[in-house]
This record gives sequence, structure tokens and C-alpha cells, in this order.
Amino acid sequence: MNSYIYNLLYKALSKLDISEMPEIQLESPKIAEHGDVSTNVAMLLAKPLRQNPRAIAQQLLNDIPLDPQVLEAIEIAGPGFINFRFAKEYVYQKLRAIIEEGLNFGKTESKKGQRVQIEFVSANPTGPLTVGHGRNAVLGDTIARLMEWTGASVDREYYFNDAGRQMRVLGQSVQIRYQQLLGQTVELAEGGYEGAYIIDIAKGLVEDYGDEWKRKDWESFKKVAQEAIFIDISHTLERMNIHMDNFFNEFNLYENGEIEEVLTALKEKELVYEADGATWFKTTDFGKEKDTVLVKSTGEPTYRLPDIAYHVNKLNRGYDECIDVFGADHIATYPDILSALQSLGYDEKRIRVIVYQFVTLVKDGQPFKMSTRKSNFVTLDELMDEVGPDVTRFFFLMRSPNTHLEFDIGQAKEAGEKNPVFYLQYAHARIHSILRKAEEEYGTPPKTPTLDQLKPLVHTSELALIKTLFKLPKAIEGAANAFEPHRLINYLNEVATDFTSFYHDCRIMGVERECAQARVLLARQTARVLYNGLSILGIQAPEQM
Repeated sequence: MNSYIYNLLYKALSKLDISEMPEIQLESPKIAEHGDVSTNVAMLLAKPLRQNPRAIAQQLLNDIPLDPQVLEAIEIAGPGFINFRFAKEYVYQKLRAIIEEGLNFGKTESKKGQRVQIEFVSANPTGPLTVGHGRNAVLGDTIARLMEWTGASVDREYYFNDAGRQMRVLGQSVQIRYQQLLGQTVELAEGGYEGAYIIDIAKGLVEDYGDEWKRKDWESFKKVAQEAIFIDISHTLERMNIHMDNFFNEFNLYENGEIEEVLTALKEKELVYEADGATWFKTTDFGKEKDTVLVKSTGEPTYRLPDIAYHVNKLNRGYDECIDVFGADHIATYPDILSALQSLGYDEKRIRVIVYQFVTLVKDGQPFKMSTRKSNFVTLDELMDEVGPDVTRFFFLMRSPNTHLEFDIGQAKEAGEKNPVFYLQYAHARIHSILRKAEEEYGTPPKTPTLDQLKPLVHTSELALIKTLFKLPKAIEGAANAFEPHRLINYLNEVATDFTSFYHDCRIMGVERECAQARVLLARQTARVLYNGLSILGIQAPEQM
């Protein structure tokens, strides 16, 4: 519909004496009385044309033909808004299109042919996934689902930092705990991993091998620990309904010589230099106050160097777009990666970075400290044990990624309308309960109804609900383009609210069969829209609760 209205407006604007065509903005008014689509284009032209915007609006209306099959009315409101009101015939056609598309309704092809890689989670394999990692995981997976619904081919990738100091510390920490379990008097070094999961891994080695490993080096312990933690992470992701397509190991970048290649290329560009025994990247050339260390004086690279090599690897794989989901602690580092890519001749605009803010657990408005079994931090598994995977996913998605998230444990455990995921799931289940009763009474309505069979839907609440339903593709597109899944949640809440109004105003039982079946069709499509939306969010849509 928007493209149809755009064309009408552009044709009318072309008849005005204007040197430059204004950018037409269309929006859906929040108040139904203001129509279905509105534009302020007349007010934008008031200054260049030196005319009253209402007079300009009237000139435009004089040149816009009114097709009664599509538009019921075009009206001027307020200081010069032009409001378009859909014809009932058009609304019925849209409802029939929703019915025909079924479970595919909402899918578009705006990104068809695009190859997209999304890197998310990417937690170091040094411990269980935490609550903070959970927001990353759910955000990345849902963005992937949104991109798929807009036609893109998506690869989900987990980058394993399985090289460097943290892995040595992991191996040494397990080794020390193993030795302690054998009765040796040894202390965990400062900075070692202290979580109970380290002791659990060490206990497993004692149970399997006794004291046979007492002469093994830390690398042997690292290998066992890494495998155990990887299995734990995989199980956690599976509980979250998250499935990765690729796991990329940092170690491969060293093994294949890609890190050295990047460092050499940067040297050839005269963007690195040696000082104080370290190798520095000239980030001051890109607007930073200080240069950045790429290789420490110990010879150990900082995170930036393998990260640059990894992104070169990504781009060389031919993706049209590479999306990184990072925590707020990456705000200062990722611009260096983009600067390096640009200097090496890559189109850094193919890299999109989503930075999300941190998560805190609260209850009744106060910080909440959950009991933890495996570590000195709250694991994602422990949170799911407390509130369930669906609720966990939903709460991580409720707010914009760039806002701090207060995860309210009390609200999450509510089995009522105060729990926002319960509200949507219950709406879906309630509709199916209504459908079962109605179809027992009136029979199953036609799978592909005619327009005449939909024409009993004349009540304001019925028409408002239909209009909300056919906004699903736009809601998905908007959430996908902005990388903001919470926009889809806001839309689904609107659907559930409009259904409640419809069901309050328009009885399904106890009315004439033709009217009842038309309302059943509308209720069924509402359930389908809720189902499609919840599936994109990775959340179940139960038919009974």
C-alpha cells in the first residue's frame, strides 16, 4: 500500500512548481480517526512554495484519483496532514492474502540473494555461558532469524578464542586443582580460574585416570578442559533453541599464517612500528588519541591482531554483510578493526557492529543475587532453570540492544499478564481454545474464502485487527533492518491488544453462521501471526495453557 500511495503523491507533486522533489514520509497514525496512513509532505513544501500547507494539501488532493476499491477517503487534517483511509474491499483482500500465505505470511524477499554471516556469543572457552553471554546469544540468533525471513542466506558463526594467555591460565588452573585433589600442596596462581566447574573437570580426570596425569603438562589439561567447556556451552545453546552453522577457532589463524600475513600487510602500509619491545598500530592516524598495541613485549598478540585477521578471513569468504554482536566492553576496540580493514583495502561497510548493553538481575526493583552452583557468577543455565528458556529469550529481547537491561526475576516467574511472554503465549492459546469451540458449533470455515465470505467483518474492532495483522511483513523488515528484535515484540503486543478489543466487541458464539465463520477466520489468522512472530523470536506458541 505504501508504494501505491507514494506513486499517487509523486504524480501529484510533479504538477507543482517545485525545483526539488521533497522526501515523502508515510507513517501510521496512532489514532484511528486520523486514517491508516498519513504524510506531512504539504507542510514540508510550505516554505519553498510560500503557501499555506493546507492549501498545498488541497492542490495535491485535487490531482489524486480516488480508487474506491483501494481508498475510502483522503482527508486534510490539522495544519496540513494528508490522511489516507483504506477501503473495506482492500482490507478484505489483504486478509485473504494473509490466509493464502499461511505460515509464510510475513516473509519478504528484500534481502534475497544476499549472503550474511552473523558472529555472536563467541565466549572464550574458559567457562560456562553467563547471563551476559545470554543476551548476546539470543540477540544474534534472533537477528539471524529476522534476516532469513527477509530472504537472506545466513550463516551463524561462533568464534572460539582458543589461543593466547587465557587458555594457558585455563590449563594451569585445572592442573592445579587436579594436583590438589591428589593431596599435593599447591596454590592456584593469582588470576587463575576459581569456579567450581574447574574443580569438576579436575575431579573427572581423577576419576578416569587416578594419578596417571601428574606428569602431564598444562596443555594436556587445557585440551580436556576446553572440550568439556565446549560441550557445556553447546548444551546451553541447545536449551536456548540456538544452533550454530560454523565454529571458527582462533588457533587456525595462527596455524594458517593469516595473522602473520595481516601484520606484514600493515607493516607494508607503514601503519605499525616497534617501541618498548612491542608492536604498535598507528590508530592515531584514524583519529584516536593514542596508538594501540598489537603485539606485547612478551611476543603475545593482543586481541586486536587476531580479530583483524579473522575479519579479513570473513570478508574473503565472500559475504555481502558480516554482522558482529558485541558487548559494551568492545566499544573502544572494534573501531580499530574497521580502521585496519579499511587500510588493507577492504570495504569496512560490509561489517556491521551491534553493541548491546549489560544485564543486571533485579527483583522488586532491587538487585537480585541468585544462588549459583558452579561458579562465582550466574550461569545462563542457572537462569533458565529459574525462569525457563522461553522467558529467558523473551526478556533478553524486550529492550533495545543499546539500553541497559534489568532482568526482573519476579516478573519473569509470574504466570499471568504481568509477564509479557505469558501474555503473548496465553493470547495464542486462548485463540486456539476459542477456535475449537467455534468450529464445533459452526464447522470449519473455508480454507480460501471469497471476499463475500469476509464482508460480515464490518465492526471497527474487526477492521482495526485486520489492519494490524497485515503490518507483520513491515514489522519484520523494520526489526531486521534496524537489528532491533524488540520492535517485533512491540508489534506482537499490538496484535494481542487488538485481538482482545475485537473479542470484547465482537462475539463469535451465538451469532449467525456466516458472521461467526468470518470471525473464526480472523481469529485463526491472528493466531497464525502470533505464531510466526513468536517463532522468529525463538519462542514456543502453545495451543493450550
